Amino acid sequence: MWPVRELAFAVPGDIMTPTGGYAYDRRVMQELEALGWTLRHVELPGDFPDPSSASLARVGDLLSRIPSGMPIIIDGLAYGVLPEDVIAPVRGRVIALVHHPLGLETGLAPERAAMLVEMERAALARAAAVVVTSPATAGTLATLLGVPPAKITVALPGVEPAARAKGQGPGRAPRLLAVGSLVPRKGYDVLVAALEKIADVPWDCRIVGALDRSPETSEAIRQEIASAGLTGRVSLAGTMTDREVEAEYDAADLFVLASHYEGYGMVFAEAMSRGLPIVACAGGATAETVPADAGLLVPPGDASGLADALRRVLADRDERQKLADAAWNHAAGLPRWRDAAERISGVVEACP
Repeated sequence: MWPVRELAFAVPGDIMTPTGGYAYDRRVMQELEALGWTLRHVELPGDFPDPSSASLARVGDLLSRIPSGMPIIIDGLAYGVLPEDVIAPVRGRVIALVHHPLGLETGLAPERAAMLVEMERAALARAAAVVVTSPATAGTLATLLGVPPAKITVALPGVEPAARAKGQGPGRAPRLLAVGSLVPRKGYDVLVAALEKIADVPWDCRIVGALDRSPETSEAIRQEIASAGLTGRVSLAGTMTDREVEAEYDAADLFVLASHYEGYGMVFAEAMSRGLPIVACAGGATAETVPADAGLLVPPGDASGLADALRRVLADRDERQKLADAAWNHAAGLPRWRDAAERISGVVEACP
């Protein structure tokens, strides 16, 4: 048996990609090393979940080089579409890390979504264990993909203590902040439509997130902002460094996100750790992540409901403060990254 404290961790593409899933992988890898694991980072091709035949061959070659018996964690962005002939030759225990099911990505053609569901169902059946980032995702894997609940472990993302946001201060319009790549699943079209409905209320909005992951979505959102007459009030800030993102949180008065689906919603935890009230669409695990006293949640895709919730919070400073205090208090009890790593470490050690 391979020494238990050595572990391979396979991630598609650049581990520094600025998304929640990659941030989760980075932090867990750091904490696993701090727990005494010797990690072998395996960088898979970056074209998942739509790999070419050459990429699949490359994955097979990379995985075949993992020493016999060494356990390997494979990020679900790649694992969910790996065929049996790629996984079968792996000589160690395979643990799948699922951030959210691939077939539930917003904007997929129905045929493609159904194909991804079946591919991921087959792939997860071959994994020795499955790690997910929320109870909601665990439930989805059990009901939609047929994964036995006993095979699933929830390792919630961590959040570290942070200073409370200062906001814009008296006499200035409240600052709304949204953080997340401009991709269809994040529902920025819904957000812009909601903001158009409250254009009579003082506010400005900053959207922080990669613009190049779905260029067509970014361009559509730019056009929608212009058509809504919100140019100058809604800013697309693009990708930022960690320090710059921290400054955006510090300058915000309210966090808003209109995602259609979240496997957990790490940015909600980040916002609450800074005492920001939340207004969001309750897609996926969002309602688990954001407690009822810390935010107002509306159904996914409901631009009118989102507008009403924003208007209500912006108009009532006392309610905004009440939500902010609840968010701050809730964040104090959220798990840290070491907790997530310890959960995953336990899965690896217990995996048959």
